[in-house]
Amino acid sequence: MTENAWTRWPSREALGRSGTTRPRRMLVWAVRLLLLAVLLWGVFSQRHVGRWEALAAAAAILLAGLVSWTFFRTTYEHRLVPSLALMGVLLGIAVAAEATGFTGPALVIWCGCGVSALERLPLGAAVPVASVALASYSAFTNDVWLTTAATVAGMALAGYVLRLDAEARGSAQRLLAQERAARAAEAESAALAERARIAREIHDVLAHSLSAQLVHLEAARLLIENGADRERILDRVVAARGMARDGLAETRQALSALRGELTPLEDFLAELVSTADGAEVTVTGERRPLPAEASQAVRRVAQEALTNVRKHAQGAKVTVRLDYSEREVTLNVRDSGGEAGELNGSGGGYGLLGMRERAELLGGSLDAGPDEEGFVVTLKVPV
Repeated sequence: MTENAWTRWPSREALGRSGTTRPRRMLVWAVRLLLLAVLLWGVFSQRHVGRWEALAAAAAILLAGLVSWTFFRTTYEHRLVPSLALMGVLLGIAVAAEATGFTGPALVIWCGCGVSALERLPLGAAVPVASVALASYSAFTNDVWLTTAATVAGMALAGYVLRLDAEARGSAQRLLAQERAARAAEAESAALAERARIAREIHDVLAHSLSAQLVHLEAARLLIENGADRERILDRVVAARGMARDGLAETRQALSALRGELTPLEDFLAELVSTADGAEVTVTGERRPLPAEASQAVRRVAQEALTNVRKHAQGAKVTVRLDYSEREVTLNVRDSGGEAGELNGSGGGYGLLGMRERAELLGGSLDAGPDEEGFVVTLKVPV
């Protein structure tokens, strides 16, 4: 629901000093000191009053300054009743000054009350207070009516312009605070996304190599317990060592990816299929560098697809096709089918679910399933 403009306070950002420049603050204090000096000069320049009367009037002026400062604090806290009471005290001091012959200070206080009310109070309270203050000024000034009217109109306009300026400054402060909060949230979100990316890379490397190493080492342990031939045991140990070497290479690749130092995707796929019997890679379309996340997704899916071939279709012929189109890159890994390999029980590793999650995080898709002969994995990533 929209707040009533007549009862709405100027925002605290508008009434406070936050967002004001140092020169502007210095100008405000200079104006206040000048106004205080004018008031004191108006007191002590009166020849018809004695010393004690002048000192009493000066004390009243200092009291008016203290009341004004308190008025600024109560309006900043949006306390209407105390603010109106303090404004009444100021108007009373002006009336007392006029009654005792200090017309100049009284006129200055009335004008100040009118401007301050329009600047800092809700319009429903500011208009009556400003009207009383400026009407009092009009009643006791010695200027001609045209000058008085121009002065009253100028004071009212000045108060309203100051109000608009303060509101604009307050709105700018709120927008700045919202922008800073949005930047902080964006930075936090980016940090969380980066942590998730690092976690995925670490998980991919560890789950990809350690599970296979565990299978070979467990097999070697069983062979040793059963007194198997040395050659069979050595084959298992050598296979585990190869898995460890591959895992170390993948770790280095993951660290390079995190640093943004990736080898060309085509070279990576060529090296990947070179370790698999009966595998070939084909690249179509205009080759171009990919974003780090997209490139890493293609690499991981290709690794997992070939690992699944070794697990579930040992000896199958594998074709890896990488296609660059205008808006996306497509990876297609197809095998001709075969018998389950010795790594079939080594666990899911990264798995189809993880591959699909990686693709969806990038706004892409992953389809995996059997075809007429074997199994097909198709990854599409927008670039």
